[in-house]
Amino acid sequence: MLHYLARYTHRVAISNHRLIGFDGDQVSFRWKDYAHGNKKRMLTVSANQFLRRFLLHVLPRGFVRIRFFGFLANRRRSSLLPLCQRLLKAAEPHVVKDSAPASWLCPHCGTPMEFVEHFSAAQLDAILQGKGVPLDTS
Repeated sequence: MLHYLARYTHRVAISNHRLIGFDGDQVSFRWKDYAHGNKKRMLTVSANQFLRRFLLHVLPRGFVRIRFFGFLANRRRSSLLPLCQRLLKAAEPHVVKDSAPASWLCPHCGTPMEFVEHFSAAQLDAILQGKGVPLDTS
């Protein structure tokens, strides 16, 4: 079983180098304990339990696993992410704060628009379905 599973472990849920052994009933593998300083630990579970845990990571047909690349790739994230954050802070534009609240401009005439009323999701749904707006008479 371990030999069969090994073909499907690459870049999925567990890599080959983490699998330690299989004795017919038990599977042993290494894992990293992030809660306790990234210590490497070994765990032995039943073959059924291992398969259950492994299959939790198998994606349904048609789904694609998203992997980070570029500055978010695991190998370079610790050096490149702080660099990106520093560069973004350096390029931050100086915004002059105005005492007037920001407003939207009308796309037709260009004059500032004002909020007259806020609608809840239920009210918008009623409007879109042609039921009108429930009036609050309080």
